[in-house]
Amino acid sequence: MAHIHQNIDFVTEAFIVYKSKVLLVNHIGAGTWLPVGGHIELTEDPEEGLFREIEEEAGIKQRDLRIFSEKPKEKFKNFKFLYPPSFLDIHKIKEGHKHIGLIYFLKSATDKIKLKEDEHFEIKWFTKEEIEKGDILPQIKFYASKTLKIWNFV
Repeated sequence: MAHIHQNIDFVTEAFIVYKSKVLLVNHIGAGTWLPVGGHIELTEDPEEGLFREIEEEAGIKQRDLRIFSEKPKEKFKNFKFLYPPSFLDIHKIKEGHKHIGLIYFLKSATDKIKLKEDEHFEIKWFTKEEIEKGDILPQIKFYASKTLKIWNFV
């Protein structure tokens, strides 16, 4: 999806692990390895955007994912609790435009993925060593390391 707002957009970023590997995509527009994710559309909440982006970009269904986040089980009329992100950040996309990233850590029950060819050159499960030694942005390395640690893979 294209940018929604002129100056700042909200995006979800999903650091997904399977066994001891983290899923990243080689993003065509950014020209680098990033987590699965994207813009939260005006008609959806962050949770809906998160799971939509994961299924669109990687083919992993929500039922095959476990999120490292908690929300109350209680239900109230006209009210919905959302999974809180593990981290929030803001980062420059281009001059005059930024993204507020809602960072989620998830575990997948499957390693079956599909490439979204119109957005990514490649999709791949990375080992900790490949992430540490690879040409990957430092903030992506930071989050990938955190998700491996949270899910007890390091």
